Amino acid sequence: MNEFNSKNELVNKVALITGGNSGIGYATAKVLHAAGASVIITGRNEESVEKAAKELNVTGMIADQRDLSTLDPLFDQIIIKHSKIDILFLNAGVGTFQSIDSVTEASFNLIMDTNVKGTFFTLQKLLPLISNGGSIIFNASVTPLLGIPNSSVYAGSKAAIVSMARVLAKELSFRSIRVNTVSPGAIKTGVHSASPTAHQRKIVTTPQKLKAFENAVEQRILLGRYGLAEEVGNVVKFLASDEASFINGSVITVDGGVTVDPLGY
Repeated sequence: MNEFNSKNELVNKVALITGGNSGIGYATAKVLHAAGASVIITGRNEESVEKAAKELNVTGMIADQRDLSTLDPLFDQIIIKHSKIDILFLNAGVGTFQSIDSVTEASFNLIMDTNVKGTFFTLQKLLPLISNGGSIIFNASVTPLLGIPNSSVYAGSKAAIVSMARVLAKELSFRSIRVNTVSPGAIKTGVHSASPTAHQRKIVTTPQKLKAFENAVEQRILLGRYGLAEEVGNVVKFLASDEASFINGSVITVDGGVTVDPLGY
């Protein structure tokens, strides 16, 4: 076992973050890079990935979880650039909130193909590159714990991620690969922010009403505020580090305490 690094640095580690060109992925790339890791971010949009990579001073690569054919070129690029992955943050995902009577097969497939199928096969493809003793971290959500109306498909996809991670923690233990999950709550960015649903947007039509909606959400969080994407990134950094060397198969919520009182959501 490696000695603990008191500064929690990730020097000589290669970290890959899917969906790292925005939101939690972007913030986590910044955190891991600052900790000394060589960071690769992926995303679907070439212009967005290049822009983010330049801002972060990291490597950008194009991959689309919904298009499994993009995984082969990604694998080849990583082999050329680094030849290994020590930290894999499976962050890419989409989220839409719809009542059951408005869900279509297309909208269902969009979420499941991206969040579940795409995540699974991305990991399967990259697994040979992950170092023995490496760290895999899934990005899930507290949504399955809260029973939020209109989130049935999204919550189902994230519940699948949590179950997948628990199984893989056991399945990959022979290689000393740790598999954990981070579950954000209301975060001030992207799909993880507690933004209004389509139904609520019919009501939240002005900046004043949006502010009132945000205040209502904050009142349900024990810490009384939204989380920051960097706060999720710091948990990912911890899980990726030697300081978390005995944490495996765990789910860490980053939600300000909202799941302590789920009925208040």
